[in-house]
Amino acid sequence: MKEEEIIKSVVQQVLNRIEMESKKRESLPGRVLYCNYSNRHCHVSREDLDMLYGKGYSLTKFKDLIQPGEFASKEMLTIVGPGGDTLPIRILGPIRGVTQVEISRSDSFSLKIKDVPVRESGNIKGTPGCVLVGPKGAVTLKEGVIIAWRHIHFTPEDAEYFGVKDKDMLKVRLESPERSLVFEQVLARVKPSYSLEMHIDVDEANAGCLGQRTPATIIK
Repeated sequence: MKEEEIIKSVVQQVLNRIEMESKKRESLPGRVLYCNYSNRHCHVSREDLDMLYGKGYSLTKFKDLIQPGEFASKEMLTIVGPGGDTLPIRILGPIRGVTQVEISRSDSFSLKIKDVPVRESGNIKGTPGCVLVGPKGAVTLKEGVIIAWRHIHFTPEDAEYFGVKDKDMLKVRLESPERSLVFEQVLARVKPSYSLEMHIDVDEANAGCLGQRTPATIIK
């Protein structure tokens, strides 16, 4: 066999192997757990978006997120702390029933917003507020600023596969070349509309020198 034919044969074998591995992964959707980190962002209500961007304004999709139907919009706001300190913040869609602002602990120091609690998304009762400023106006929130509790989204099928239940607190190892670490108190959130994914914030990612799509292992 000529050298050119040998090379061609080896290349084809490699390509076939890659295709087989790809099909194998596709045959087990949602069974490999990855962790992604989120920068500061907010969810806005219809009423507040009208105030910030104008009556009837529609969010413009910047990119889809892993969770079905959710997206990062092109629209940005300015979050203002009690002393006038500011940070830019992106709106995530779609529109929610209640406006919620998710920041990191470092952001809370920069904005001088005191006592920002770590909460599950949607649990904003008794949390601090802030001012959000858009191109058409501003909204003063009496509450709604949180640090998001680290969590994993599971479908019911994923939850069964990993042996977890909704609201379980899990221990998870995240792999990093420099600073692999183990997170405890990781909240399990189970819903048919979810896609398997772990979420942490920027501070938590920086602590482990973690990038996006970091391999995660649930430790029983």
